[in-house]
Amino acid sequence: MEFDVVQGDIAEQEADVLVNAAGTSLRMGSGVAGALRRKAGEEINEEAMAAGPVDLGEVAVTDAYDLNAEYVVHAAAMPHYGDGQATAESVRDATRNGLEAADERGAESLVIPALGTGVAGFDLREGAHIVCEELAAFESDSLADVRFVAYSDEAYETVREVAADVTE
Repeated sequence: MEFDVVQGDIAEQEADVLVNAAGTSLRMGSGVAGALRRKAGEEINEEAMAAGPVDLGEVAVTDAYDLNAEYVVHAAAMPHYGDGQATAESVRDATRNGLEAADERGAESLVIPALGTGVAGFDLREGAHIVCEELAAFESDSLADVRFVAYSDEAYETVREVAADVTE
């Protein structure tokens, strides 16, 4: 599957599905989750927590509320906050399960961040490589507009370099 790398705030992106970098409790605290919660409203946090906890690498889907999306896929790439860090396996599983959840809902567009690389402590370059591999390998029935979003200049450059390496 083809995808683009973009720079920006995931909470400002428009797509059928936004993927949240979640912990297994699904509590939307800081980082990507906090940005989405602030824009969507507290109801998204309440719905997410009611759907959790989930196993590491699993996902839950909620309404997007005040975000420019239909759904938010909460991809648990990290254990509950303070209970450890993301791993290569959890990033890979959360990415794949997030893509499958979006595809099952017939989503045509999706925005995904570098799962597990913020507060979860996983290396950005390695995490971006895993997400890019999963995006490139995923065979979707519906997804046509897929964007890998990075917030900072440094993260954007790293993700762009990794994506170029993976897709050549």
